[in-house]
Amino acid sequence: MQGIVLQSTGSWYKVLLPKSGTEIECRIKGKFRQDELGSTNPVAVGDLVEIDMEAGLNTGTITDILPRKNYIIRQSPRKKWQKQIIAANIDQAVLMVTFSEPRTSFGFIDRFLVTAEMFHIPALILFNKYDVYTPKDRQLCAEATHIYQHLGYECLTVSATTGYGIDAVKAAMKNKTNLVSGHSGVGKSTLINLLMPELDLNTRQISKFSGKGMHTTTFACMYALPFGGFIIDTPGIKEFGVVHLEPDEVSHYFCEMRQLLPNCKYNNCLHRDENQCAVKKAFEDGLIAESRYNSYLRILADIEAINYWERS
Repeated sequence: MQGIVLQSTGSWYKVLLPKSGTEIECRIKGKFRQDELGSTNPVAVGDLVEIDMEAGLNTGTITDILPRKNYIIRQSPRKKWQKQIIAANIDQAVLMVTFSEPRTSFGFIDRFLVTAEMFHIPALILFNKYDVYTPKDRQLCAEATHIYQHLGYECLTVSATTGYGIDAVKAAMKNKTNLVSGHSGVGKSTLINLLMPELDLNTRQISKFSGKGMHTTTFACMYALPFGGFIIDTPGIKEFGVVHLEPDEVSHYFCEMRQLLPNCKYNNCLHRDENQCAVKKAFEDGLIAESRYNSYLRILADIEAINYWERS
């Protein structure tokens, strides 16, 4: 019997049986096949799994994971040098962004987009809380929209509180498996409540002391959307670590750099100090946004540091 993992809460998993539309609790017995990533969670939300029902009980045992078409990972929040699968089999990665309370940096956006590019997952950027934007916030939103739309990413301005822009969000999510991510406090649960009021997910105010969000989602959870498709709510992410990359691969996942790589003099060019570098020239000519190039340099430095410690 096959099912889709809707939620993982440690040793138990909520699994949807598509044929009957019922949900059951499942667990893993004994040692389970470790995935090739060596991740801290071998079974993730969105996984298609094989199940054996337990006799006389409305519970089951997960016996195998079907091949994943893709997944999104991050550095494990508890074990820095290990990986955690956030979700699998995703059609669209949705990043919710706010420019204050809490502030989402351009660097965080770029790390998310690089991860989506690595696993060939289309990305959608939602600029939330538009109803309370200050003039400075609106300027930042316009700047970000210009940068990312020019790169081919769909960008929408919304307010999950008032419903502004929600019809466009529904149209963009319809009949897709959508992973929704972002910092704690950007409005993920509020958006899902707007799309699915019957869930009544817990939401919290921004901490007045820190200006940052407070976690309300402990585990990733997938819900069936009433207008078609699924939405995956994820725990708020403080830092989106890019993993599984070599330094000379980083530029391949910046779409504006990727097309320039054949024009660099050196095949392993890092676009930092090399001569006759097409990427550096494009940046100097204003064809690559300063925020994007700075994000590239920071990610490159992080990858070099991670690879150094892993090999030492």
